[in-house]
Amino acid sequence: MKYKNLLSLKSLIVLGFATAVIPLFLGVMYAAYGLRETAELGRTINSQVFEQTKTIRTVLQKSSDIERKARLFVLLSDPALRQPYERESYEAARASFKQSLSDLLKLHVDNKIALLVNELSEKENLIYQQIIGSETDNSFKLPIDEAFQGLRESSNVLSREFENHVEHTFNELRQLSESLEQGLLIKGAILLMLSCALVLALLNVLSGSMRQLDTAIRRLGSGELQEPIEVSGPADLRYLGERLEWLRTHLISLESSKQQLMQNLAREIEQPLQQIRHGAGQLATPDEQFTSHTETELALQMEASVDKLKTVSEQLLKYSQIQASQPIREIQILNMHELVETTLESFEDALQAKSIHVKKLIKPLQIEGIAEQCRGIVEELLANAIQFSPENGEIRIMLRDSGNVMELEIEDDGPGIEPDTRLQVFEPFYRGNPTAQTEPGENHGLGLAMVREYVAHHQGQIEFIDPRQDHLGARVRVQIPLDIAA
Repeated sequence: MKYKNLLSLKSLIVLGFATAVIPLFLGVMYAAYGLRETAELGRTINSQVFEQTKTIRTVLQKSSDIERKARLFVLLSDPALRQPYERESYEAARASFKQSLSDLLKLHVDNKIALLVNELSEKENLIYQQIIGSETDNSFKLPIDEAFQGLRESSNVLSREFENHVEHTFNELRQLSESLEQGLLIKGAILLMLSCALVLALLNVLSGSMRQLDTAIRRLGSGELQEPIEVSGPADLRYLGERLEWLRTHLISLESSKQQLMQNLAREIEQPLQQIRHGAGQLATPDEQFTSHTETELALQMEASVDKLKTVSEQLLKYSQIQASQPIREIQILNMHELVETTLESFEDALQAKSIHVKKLIKPLQIEGIAEQCRGIVEELLANAIQFSPENGEIRIMLRDSGNVMELEIEDDGPGIEPDTRLQVFEPFYRGNPTAQTEPGENHGLGLAMVREYVAHHQGQIEFIDPRQDHLGARVRVQIPLDIAA
């Protein structure tokens, strides 16, 4: 799945946190928005209802005032008995009543209440017209009780209708709140399920990668190294899978090296054991031609074979000790120019014996290293170059720094090393060209193996590379950092 390859473990953790928090955040924001809207609507409705209720009460109060003023005005039916301020009082009460009705209509009441307000206003107008008309003919067209009964009934109907309106409005507000609550629960459940689904998907990705890692580690632990290790999922876990694959190939290489070591060791000790067995057999069953001189030769051969086995044992023990630990405490500042020069001086007799010319390009250079091991590197490589160089040959030595790395190259004019065997020569007891060895028994095949370990202790690398133009010999290059971690 391509999306898995785009994510790292850190990204998945952040994504998992986001998938858990974002839906919750959205739910809280939605709930807050809904509550704010509901609260705002509630405040608006409460304010409107409060204003309408206050105005309705004022209207009802003014309606009672109109009735009282009108009754008083009617009782004083004789114009001679009426005072001017009584009509003014009636007119003022009526104007206040009209203003209250106008204020109520401005509050955007529903149509039914507006109709009742208009009906109340018309009945009041009718009463007013009848009362004012009675001033001229001194007669009232309707009985006074019937005239004001209709006004009171309209006022009562308006009051009841407003109460119903208020109750209906608050019922709608309650239903809106319940609907909002139900919507919050539904949307919260949906967001929760979505969050859980995303988290489960992420967990599935991680658990799949962890199962692959667990399977790979179990196979490595049980020695099943044939099947390649592949881990899919986040980049971090895929990187661990790549490191496990490297470990698998490294274990295969170590197993192959172990098998090669056992085979080489068996071949190395086979010859001296055969010589010892042959000499012991001749000593055990001497023939007629067996003399004391022959006995002495056999004893010397057996002694040489035992010495060879002892040398192999000592070198093998030394090689195992080199692999077991790294003497970091012995690191010091080394003058490699001086070390190479003094090592060359120690090989002066061997060089003169074969009339070998040494061509040097050695620059002053200092590194952090282990003196004994660095000297061992130079000695072993020079010994091999002298051993495989022909008479009157040439050995070329170069020492220089390349950035923060020391480079040491030693090249001879010997038979060289085939490209397909350049890695194998560093295996213990490997014999690439035993016929080229000048003195049987002087080299037991552990020299280059120990050199490789010395170089590894210095966090460097060693390899045989192609010889220079017009040369066919072996050319070895050692690269060691100038500063290694202490």
